[in-house]
Amino acid sequence: MKKIVLNIIRMYQKTLSPDHGFIFSGSFLRCRFYPSCSQYTHDAIEKYGIVGGGARGVKRIFRCNPFSKGGVDLA
Repeated sequence: MKKIVLNIIRMYQKTLSPDHGFIFSGSFLRCRFYPSCSQYTHDAIEKYGIVGGGARGVKRIFRCNPFSKGGVDLA
Protein backbone atom coordinates (compact mmCIF):
# COMPACT_ATOMS: atom_id res chain seq x y z
CA MET A 1 0.00 0.00 0.00
CA LYS A 2 2.87 2.36 0.84
CA LYS A 3 4.41 1.89 -2.63
CA ILE A 4 1.06 2.68 -4.28
CA VAL A 5 0.73 5.96 -2.37
CA LEU A 6 4.34 6.91 -3.16
CA ASN A 7 3.76 6.15 -6.85
CA ILE A 8 0.64 8.33 -6.87
CA ILE A 9 2.67 11.21 -5.43
CA ARG A 10 5.37 10.66 -8.09
CA MET A 11 2.73 10.68 -10.86
CA TYR A 12 1.36 13.97 -9.47
CA GLN A 13 4.87 15.43 -9.38
CA LYS A 14 5.62 14.44 -12.96
CA THR A 15 2.35 15.78 -14.37
CA LEU A 16 0.41 18.35 -12.33
CA SER A 17 2.88 19.77 -9.81
CA PRO A 18 3.87 23.39 -10.51
CA ASP A 19 7.35 22.64 -9.11
CA HIS A 20 8.04 19.32 -10.84
CA GLY A 21 5.52 18.64 -13.58
CA PHE A 22 5.43 19.45 -17.26
CA ILE A 23 1.82 20.66 -17.47
CA PHE A 24 2.25 23.77 -15.31
CA SER A 25 6.00 24.20 -15.74
CA GLY A 26 7.05 27.81 -15.76
CA SER A 27 3.91 28.92 -13.96
CA PHE A 28 4.06 31.51 -11.22
CA LEU A 29 2.75 28.97 -8.71
CA ARG A 30 5.60 27.72 -6.56
CA CYS A 31 5.75 26.10 -3.16
CA ARG A 32 6.88 28.46 -0.41
CA PHE A 33 8.79 25.68 1.28
CA TYR A 34 11.83 23.62 0.42
CA PRO A 35 11.41 20.80 -0.38
CA SER A 36 8.06 21.20 -2.10
CA CYS A 37 4.98 19.98 -0.26
CA SER A 38 4.67 16.89 -2.46
CA GLN A 39 8.34 15.97 -1.97
CA TYR A 40 8.03 16.56 1.78
CA THR A 41 4.98 14.28 1.93
CA HIS A 42 6.76 11.62 -0.14
CA ASP A 43 9.80 11.70 2.17
CA ALA A 44 7.63 11.68 5.31
CA ILE A 45 5.65 8.64 4.11
CA GLU A 46 8.90 6.81 3.33
CA LYS A 47 10.22 7.59 6.81
CA TYR A 48 7.09 7.36 9.02
CA GLY A 49 4.67 5.23 7.00
CA ILE A 50 1.33 6.07 5.45
CA VAL A 51 -0.45 7.24 8.61
CA GLY A 52 2.38 9.17 10.29
CA GLY A 53 3.88 10.55 7.09
CA GLY A 54 0.48 11.30 5.61
CA ALA A 55 -0.48 13.28 8.72
CA ARG A 56 2.77 15.25 8.51
CA GLY A 57 2.14 15.91 4.81
CA VAL A 58 -1.41 17.17 5.41
CA LYS A 59 -0.16 19.42 8.22
CA ARG A 60 2.50 20.83 5.88
CA ILE A 61 -0.04 21.47 3.10
CA PHE A 62 -2.27 23.41 5.51
CA ARG A 63 0.72 25.56 6.51
CA CYS A 64 1.38 26.45 2.86
CA ASN A 65 -0.75 29.54 2.39
CA PRO A 66 -0.29 33.18 1.35
CA PHE A 67 0.29 34.24 4.97
CA SER A 68 3.07 31.70 5.57
CA LYS A 69 6.67 32.81 5.30
CA GLY A 70 7.79 29.38 4.06
CA GLY A 71 11.39 28.23 4.32
CA VAL A 72 13.32 25.01 4.68
CA ASP A 73 11.40 22.20 6.35
CA LEU A 74 12.75 18.66 6.35
CA ALA A 75 10.75 15.51 7.14
